[in-house]
Amino acid sequence: MNLFYNNEGIGDTLIVTLGSTDREDRSVERKGSVARVFSKETNQTIGYNIFDMSRTYTINTAGVVEESEELVSAVNNLLKENGFEDELVYDASPKFVVGLVEEMEKHPNADKLNICQVNVGEERLQIVCGAPNVDQGQKVVVAKVGAVMPSGMIIKDANLRGIDSSGMICSAKELDLPDAPKEKGILVLSENHEIGSEFKTY
Repeated sequence: MNLFYNNEGIGDTLIVTLGSTDREDRSVERKGSVARVFSKETNQTIGYNIFDMSRTYTINTAGVVEESEELVSAVNNLLKENGFEDELVYDASPKFVVGLVEEMEKHPNADKLNICQVNVGEERLQIVCGAPNVDQGQKVVVAKVGAVMPSGMIIKDANLRGIDSSGMICSAKELDLPDAPKEKGILVLSENHEIGSEFKTY
């Protein structure tokens, strides 16, 4: 789940993103102050636009909003009040974590891509990476599915040239870290970083 709010830019509307679909497959139904965005083909909820949000909950952020139990609870109350049955689940798990590249092999259909098996603590993720300096044995920063990059890009499950990829191995530039090198390449962490621990990006 990703939350976005910018009162000056788009008005007093909280945008809740739960998934994605092609623009042609997208449809909207509105009840009261809430609009549900969903897939016409599967009826799966893609997200919600919650209008006049400040009447119920004050958000002081302009841009990506940090998920909190209090905010998710307020959104769930608004959904229920406006006649929607969905209930959003608060996820406190970190989205940027330290990972260890345990295995790496060349992508069979792309010269510049590698398929990495990355240990992020409680799970092992397959991530397709195009960085020239990625290698087996490195500790790296992984943006898990659902992470919102400083640029505003949302990390989603992907299929790159026929290979599934869940997450992204990040560069210092992508993480918007100060003094990030201009050369292409992922950020390689020192050995003292604990696998699965949260990496603070801001």
